[in-house]
Amino acid sequence: SVQAEFIGKYFEDINIGDEWVTPARTLTETDLMAYCYLSGDYNPLHTDVEYCKTTPFGERIFHGMAITSFTSGLIERLSILEGVVVALLEVNWKFKAPVKIGDTIRVVVRIAEKRETRRPDAGLVATARTVLNQRDEVVTEGLTRMLWRRQPE
Repeated sequence: SVQAEFIGKYFEDINIGDEWVTPARTLTETDLMAYCYLSGDYNPLHTDVEYCKTTPFGERIFHGMAITSFTSGLIERLSILEGVVVALLEVNWKFKAPVKIGDTIRVVVRIAEKRETRRPDAGLVATARTVLNQRDEVVTEGLTRMLWRRQPE
């Protein structure tokens, strides 16, 4: 049988402490409104310019979960996960600072945990993810646990 070739890193190829930095992405009003549309969340903090002038942020901000989603996409651009993630098990995020239209984000990804499981085809891997803006401020950070594919025999 023909098997797909993946360019991701298998469980055996990674070590605790391995770290990568994604390319950067500047977020636009289109990104903000697309997330409103996809999620159905039209909270005034994301959609009402005049209302936001009365908030501590002074302008519209991105949904925290939008940044979490964009983080996933940026990490995918590294190809380390391509074809090797079996299942997403847990996501734990802390939101530290607002992200506004025009901000540029990038993600520092570090292998924080790696352990065997009962599964012969996968192990557990936790990645610590830190999202930085263009001023190198941490805007969000978290830990994601996944089942990670082992090297085929």
